[in-house]
Amino acid sequence: MSTRDETTEGAAGDIDSNQRLSKNGATAGNLDDLVQYVTLHVRIPTPLSGVVLPFVPLYLTALYLCIYVYGGGDVDVATSQELISPENLTRTDSTIAWNDIGFIAVLAIAFLHILTLLFCYWSVHVLAFLTCRKTKLPALNVLAKVVPTANNGNSKIVPIRTAKLEDGSTQYFLVFQKTKYVWNEDRKTFRAVEFPVNGLLRNYAASRGLELEDSVKRATSTYGNNEMDMVVPEFHELFLERATAPFFVFQVFSVGLWCMDDYWYYSLFTLFMLIAFECTIVKQQLRNMSEIRKMGNKPYLIYAFRQNKWRHIGSDELLPGDLVSVTRSQNDNIVPCDLVILRGTCIVDESMLTGESVPLMKESLESLDNLDTELDVDGDGKLFVLFGGTKVVQHTAPTKESLRAPDGGCIGYVIRTGFNTSQGKLLRTILFGANRATENNKETFAFIAFLMVFAVAAASYVWVKGSEDPERNRYKLFLECTLILTAIIPPDLPIELTLAVNTSLIQLTKLFVFCTEPFRIPFAGKVQICCFDKTGTLTTDNLMVEGIAGLTPNGSCVPIEQAEPNTVQVLACCHSLALLDDGLVGDPLEKATLAAVDWNLTKMDSVIPKRAQLKPLKIIQRYHFSSSLKRMSVLAGYLMPYSNEVRHIGAVKGAPEIIQKMLREVPSDYEKTYLEYARRGARVLALGIKEFGSLGAQRIRELKRDEVECDLTFAGFVIISCPMKPDSKSVIKELIQSSHKVVMITGDSPLTACHVAKELRFTRKKLLILTPPEPAKQRDTWNWISVDGEQSYMLDERSRSKSISLMLATHDLCITGEGLLHLQHNQPQYMRQLLPQVTVCARFAPKQKEFVITTLKQLGFCTLMCGDGTNDVGALKHANVGVSLLTSAPAKRKRTEEEQQLANAAAAAATAAAAAAANNVNQQLSPRERALRRRQEHLNNTQARLQNALRDMEEQSMVKLGDASIAAPFTSKSSSIMCVNHIIKQGRCTLVTTLQMFKILALNALIQAYCQSVLYIDGIKFSDTQATMQGIFIAACFLFITRSKPLKTLSKVAPLPNIFNFYTISTILSQFAVHFGTLYYLTSEATKLAPPRVGKVKLYIDMDAEEKTKYDPNIVSSTVYIICISLQVATIAVNYKGHPFMESLRSNRMLVYAIGASAALVLLLSTGLVPDLTEFFEIIDFPTDFRRVLLAVLMIDIIGAFLLDRICSFLFGETRRKSKVLNC
Repeated sequence: MSTRDETTEGAAGDIDSNQRLSKNGATAGNLDDLVQYVTLHVRIPTPLSGVVLPFVPLYLTALYLCIYVYGGGDVDVATSQELISPENLTRTDSTIAWNDIGFIAVLAIAFLHILTLLFCYWSVHVLAFLTCRKTKLPALNVLAKVVPTANNGNSKIVPIRTAKLEDGSTQYFLVFQKTKYVWNEDRKTFRAVEFPVNGLLRNYAASRGLELEDSVKRATSTYGNNEMDMVVPEFHELFLERATAPFFVFQVFSVGLWCMDDYWYYSLFTLFMLIAFECTIVKQQLRNMSEIRKMGNKPYLIYAFRQNKWRHIGSDELLPGDLVSVTRSQNDNIVPCDLVILRGTCIVDESMLTGESVPLMKESLESLDNLDTELDVDGDGKLFVLFGGTKVVQHTAPTKESLRAPDGGCIGYVIRTGFNTSQGKLLRTILFGANRATENNKETFAFIAFLMVFAVAAASYVWVKGSEDPERNRYKLFLECTLILTAIIPPDLPIELTLAVNTSLIQLTKLFVFCTEPFRIPFAGKVQICCFDKTGTLTTDNLMVEGIAGLTPNGSCVPIEQAEPNTVQVLACCHSLALLDDGLVGDPLEKATLAAVDWNLTKMDSVIPKRAQLKPLKIIQRYHFSSSLKRMSVLAGYLMPYSNEVRHIGAVKGAPEIIQKMLREVPSDYEKTYLEYARRGARVLALGIKEFGSLGAQRIRELKRDEVECDLTFAGFVIISCPMKPDSKSVIKELIQSSHKVVMITGDSPLTACHVAKELRFTRKKLLILTPPEPAKQRDTWNWISVDGEQSYMLDERSRSKSISLMLATHDLCITGEGLLHLQHNQPQYMRQLLPQVTVCARFAPKQKEFVITTLKQLGFCTLMCGDGTNDVGALKHANVGVSLLTSAPAKRKRTEEEQQLANAAAAAATAAAAAAANNVNQQLSPRERALRRRQEHLNNTQARLQNALRDMEEQSMVKLGDASIAAPFTSKSSSIMCVNHIIKQGRCTLVTTLQMFKILALNALIQAYCQSVLYIDGIKFSDTQATMQGIFIAACFLFITRSKPLKTLSKVAPLPNIFNFYTISTILSQFAVHFGTLYYLTSEATKLAPPRVGKVKLYIDMDAEEKTKYDPNIVSSTVYIICISLQVATIAVNYKGHPFMESLRSNRMLVYAIGASAALVLLLSTGLVPDLTEFFEIIDFPTDFRRVLLAVLMIDIIGAFLLDRICSFLFGETRRKSKVLNC
């Protein structure tokens, strides 16, 4: 069957022949690399769904009890006097109590109902469970729950779609992440549409395109058009997604409660701040999505051979099986799809896909003799495939007269379209690849759950004690209890965490590091393994030709100027370079060698020496480099002097071990010489030459590659070095000294990679390379062999852990891509055990780089990946911290004068409007609300600073497509890896800051739980002024804590990665015990000195409007206020620790001033030295003896908290424990 026939029949293959449908409707095992399993569901009618049906009887029961059982109708005024009796009063009290319980029950049911609806929004699995029932077969109105494989985005419920086939039957399919899956009736499972990518080369070469109209229709229905539509969501859609996030819902819930309790201005201002903050994040997301959208193909007209004639059609109408004409890219047009070149040759720029800006030569199938092999798109077939998204720099029209396009372009056969092309897969990785890290992590929710225990205890105490008074309003009491929950769990926690992150973000922008996901910054503080690409990341792209070795008796390297004529000729003509209008294009290595021999290339593929010692050469035939062959060769000719005779030579270069077999005579020190230079880290290529004499045109056409690549004369080894970047060594040294494991992941050869690792001090031990068995030995035994070949260890499967530990005592490990494949297939457990120990990964493909990162993450290690090319996109996307280096300097965009004037005018108008609004509102606020507003303005200013920094940075550089910047969370505008250290420093500083804020918030919450429950019930409250000043102090301290800067050098130890560890829990509980003892003891002592209480205690909720504004200070409330300020001073002073991760308390002057001022305030208020101050704070004058006791106990409290914290630190440690696996 021809390739065209396969296409028009809509070939779609099963992903796995062993798949079976399990009982619940999902396939056993993964469907493919993208989808884990699919289950089919039918929507349950809404009244019968789990979000409605269970709640209806609950609401009805509550309503029935409220109205008919415990509800009382209207009481007639005439008979009201008769009802007033002891029995009736008891019954009335009982009714009121039951009404209160009914009210609370209805609220609880409503809360549970709303939470259920939100869980349906948060989880696809919950939504499917509550609103759908499972089914086994697809049909109209059936839904599919698609669960992707790990690191491939989120699960989704998608509709089953239908299409009518030519035979009248119905085809069912679904589209998930832009990929189409078709239902297979025989296997009762979905299958991905299979494109014609693995056909025989002969079938492609013989194809005549889509010859029939029916073929076009079939291909259209099977594959769809060649479109890459990326719909950028509307602003409101993205905002809704963020507004339903758990934290945001909790914050809005808190704001609603405050509104019910007379905190109107503060509540609405907080709500405005929250919405503004989320809007800025949504705007950033939309900007990123718009950038990604530009990477898609723009349709343009192209020639396609359909129904036996050339037609001009849109590139978005192309289908697999089409024959198209490809010419040099103009007007930013790119190759519209993946296609096999059948006739003609091209030079293409694949930087959009690979990040490597080296144009590549692409050959056509007509240059091949053997067409009876299958196309391998990811292997040797790459030479014949033009990938979608690449640019054709130059094309050569077909030489044979069989089929020519009207525009003289190369003829290509379309094999993949749309999101199934290489470019489409890259875009899918960026769009759906990994879940974004946000502030809503499990750790924060676990912290809230920890505080919730104390909050519930405090609220329960208030409810029980408050209910003892039958006259108390139960609604207000319930509201007060709920407010206790929201007050103890700080609703501004995300904003406090954001402040810490934003400070680091601003610092990074000053260092020219751009971050698209700010909440990745704390992850940088947890990094354990730092992975680096080699070429362009650790080393420069500037290659240096050191000279020629292997031709002198001692094997030494001679300068290129002293090279023999044979050697110079091979270097001058054996390459794939091309001269275009823009200059010389091709492999930098080949450019470097041509420049070193001082020859020039012309547009007619002739090479001319600048000095007249040698004759010019004309390149007649190229046999291109192949990764499997590891060599390239050319046939060239030169004109004999004083005659028209052309003499021909064959020039070959390649891997020394490959060329060795082709030499007529192998020098005795051949292996010794090339291995010596390879171990030094140089790239070594062997050169060979062969004289053919004069050849006729027919003989040249019939000449095969094998005839050129045999009986060669050895022409030496060309030695090429790749210099290190100047700061690579110092950065790696600092990372190793700061408890990090450093790993190199490169596509380069193992010997070169091991040398670079040695030079940069990745390791000081000897490296062992996992080496495959030699073919001559007929045994499938892999060995660990040292770089110098002197030591060898067998890959032992039995005593694995023992053998690894014995080897690692004296060696470090290097693994190749081939070795990884062997371990994956034969010893997967051993591979998982081995991978964290490996220091060098060589000859790794992009997918293998991604596999290493995802495996290390699965094993529980926090990873950083640093690379410079889009071929690293998978690894950069999946790493906890992905850092992309831009190798080219970014273009600067300047504001126009008009833009600048508009911006200045808008800023001035906004400032004036804000000032006027603030003055109007401030007149209506109480002092406490004004203070709370000022705190919010602090947060607002910080947010404004962040936005300005981001805006400036955007103006500073317009990041070009083809860089990994959009896919990586971090992008450095310099090519130095120093940015990795900056990111880790800021990450550690942010992580430590957030952990300290968690500790301080936890202690404040526990103290507040006691104050708002036990002391509140006893009638103790603060005045408006007192609450305001306390709020200002806390806001100022938190602001100054978040402004802490990291130290200039990375510390040797790493911080604790999370809150839940022995040290943090023990120090919080022990400090709280000391503070609680202080609070309890001093409150008891003050109560003894207070006058006896007359009448019952009036709580805040029992007071009318006048009583709420009136405040009568007494010894107990004054004592509690001073204690609270003192405890907050102690909490911040004890728990703020700078070194070794950030500046010390003494260096953070603003925080020292805030703590010093608060401590002085406690001292002055306690002693009464400044009567005006005590009067302003509404503090009474204490008796002399009590004053001494107060100061002494407060001093003991601070010292006790400090000592207990240091004891916990000594016992459990404040730094991350050394990993036994990573040994760092």
